[in-house]
This record gives sequence, structure tokens and C-alpha cells, in this order.
Amino acid sequence: MDFTHLLRPKSFDDLVGQEHLSSPTAPLRILCEKGVLGHSFFYGSAGVGKTSIARIIASTMELPFYEFNATSLKIEQLRKIFEQYKNALQKPLIFIDEVHRLAKNQQEVLLPVMENNSVLIIGASTENPFFSLTSAIRSRSMLFELKNIDNSALEILLEKATDKTELNIDETAKEYLIKSSGGDARAMLKLLEFSSSVDTTITLELLKSLRPNAISGGSSDDGFHYDLTSAMIKSIRGSDMDASIYYLARLIDGGESADFIARRLVILASEDIGNANPQALTLTTSCMTSVSKIGFPEARIILAQAVVYLCASPKSNSSYLAINQALKAVKEGMILDIPSNVTQLNSAYLNPHNFGGFVKQKYLSKPLKFVELKNIGYESKMKEWLEKINSLL
Repeated sequence: MDFTHLLRPKSFDDLVGQEHLSSPTAPLRILCEKGVLGHSFFYGSAGVGKTSIARIIASTMELPFYEFNATSLKIEQLRKIFEQYKNALQKPLIFIDEVHRLAKNQQEVLLPVMENNSVLIIGASTENPFFSLTSAIRSRSMLFELKNIDNSALEILLEKATDKTELNIDETAKEYLIKSSGGDARAMLKLLEFSSSVDTTITLELLKSLRPNAISGGSSDDGFHYDLTSAMIKSIRGSDMDASIYYLARLIDGGESADFIARRLVILASEDIGNANPQALTLTTSCMTSVSKIGFPEARIILAQAVVYLCASPKSNSSYLAINQALKAVKEGMILDIPSNVTQLNSAYLNPHNFGGFVKQKYLSKPLKFVELKNIGYESKMKEWLEKINSLL
């Protein structure tokens, strides 16, 4: 039985786990029900309902629905649809999954129809697509984030599945179905589907024979997964090697994926260590590459090496603070004109290489200060060099 198809929501009221988008007071739902929703992009983890929401939007707004994947999308396919609805009274909804993979020429084809609103473009991705879309696309659309489906919502979905079947599932099996699915409703329903094809009595033993470990990013009702991750990160930030290794072991033993742990270490290397020890980012990036190729059990050694290295590294969050402050300034409207000497192909530009490595010139039309280097590790040497060259002015 295809549980994914059976339980696919048909309306906003059927949607489970995305109340910030589906509740009667949610702006997205209001815009759809008024028939005025504009071009939109959705992002979130796998199995959280991105495609389902696109279908619900099409149904709610009574629009013809066309579904594509950016990895196989042909421009000619789009042009045929555009031509078909050129003079139609009703516009179609074109849904593009993996939208962050759209090539620039594909995005350019979308611009005219987005501008004249002859079609409604809906995109979805497991990554934030605004970093891969052109500014022209971004300015014509809205962005919505979907959250991982929490365990209480997955429990509701599982109850719906069992109500429609004659399956027998004991409580330990139900708990494993929910907690091992990592907020991924599709993953939970697929595991239920495969196990029900083996036996109508679903046991923990049967489920574990099909999925031995939890999916990356899984969380329990009390958020313990995230507490363990947080405890490891904060222990590394605090340079406590034994606590950090302990929490690493807890995450590994709990079925966390090596990829997830490695990604968290890469983020920490930049956020909490930064230029106090630039090698930390290089090492953790190598760790992430290595564990993706090797996997457990050997990946535990690579992860442990990275954790110990990060613990023993000097800490600085100056880059983290600097970019946050700069982004805040930009979002609050600090949009400065670019001085002409640093625009493209301007002859007034002074190349520092022609002046022994440094020359004073204007890079900002207004003085700004975001970066405060610290007297920690290698960052102190960076600070010393910048102070030295500025003293020569």
C-alpha cells in the first residue's frame, strides 16, 4: 500500500506539522484563499510537505498544476506551457522542485512570465534557494521555510495511516517509526509501507531490520537530540575535551549520522574559532569529506580527531559577529553607493600589488566598522599586520 499517496493532504486543514503556513490565520493560506498568492519558493528538509503545499495551493486557487524537477527541466517544456496559456483566462501553476539547481538561462526564461503574472511559479528545495536565484527572481517572489515535522505531528500522521488499514503495530514499534524518522513524514510512511509488505503485524524487530539506525536530524518529543548536539557544541566552545567526546559518543550511539555531526563541526570551526586558528575550518572540511566516503564505524575516529582539535584551538567569534552586524545594517537600509575607483574597469583604481602590497584608497562611500579582531591565536597576528600598515598612512 502506498501510504505516501494515501495520506497526501488535499487541503490546508489536512496538512500536518506546518501550522505557521496552514492555519486559518497564516498569511500564506489567506493569500491562497483570496487567490492573490504571488510567486513563492519553499525550502526545508526532505519529507516535510513542500510538494504537498504546492498541490494544495493549486487546488485552493483552482489552477492547472504542472510539476517539474530542475535537474531534468527543459526550457522547451516551459515555453510550450507559456504558449498554451498565452491568451487563457486561467493561469497555470508551475511547480519546480530542486529549484536551487536551475541554470541561469532557465531562470531568465521565467522572468517575463513572472513579471506579467501569466503563470504562477512555485519552487521548492532542501536548501535556501534565495542564495542560488538571481536578484531579479528574488525581487519578484516570496520565501517560506518549512520546519521539520515534530514527533507529535508524526504521531497524528501515523494514527491516520493505521486507521485506514488493518495493521497491528505495538507501542515500541510506533515509537521507533516516529523517533527514527528525523522529522521526515515520507521516510516514516515509506518504512511503514515496506514493513507492511512483509507482515501485517509491525514489530520493532521488523522495523530495525529495514532501518537499523535513525535518520539524520531525528529528534524526540523533548528535543533531546538537539540537546545532545547543543551540549557537544558548547563543550567544544568551552574547550572541555572529555565532555565533548562524551557527547559525540552519545550522538553516535543514538544513531546520528556522521554527515550531520561533521557539518556541525564545520560550522563551529568558522563560528567559534574562525581566524584564531584558520586551520580548523580546513581540518573539519576534510573531516566532512572523509566521513561521507568512509562511514561508520571508522568515521567515529575521524570525528573524534576533529572534536579534540577544535577543543584545543583558541576561540574567536569576530567573523561571526562582523557578518551579523553587516547583514543587519544592510537589511535596515544601509545601501551605500560604490566609489567609482573600485567599480569594474575603472582606471582610477590603485592596485595594491603595484605599491608593495598596500595603498590607501577609498573602498566605501561612508566609513563603516563591523570587524573587531581579537588578540587570540593567529587572529592577533592578523590584527598586528593591519595595525602596522594602517600606521604607515
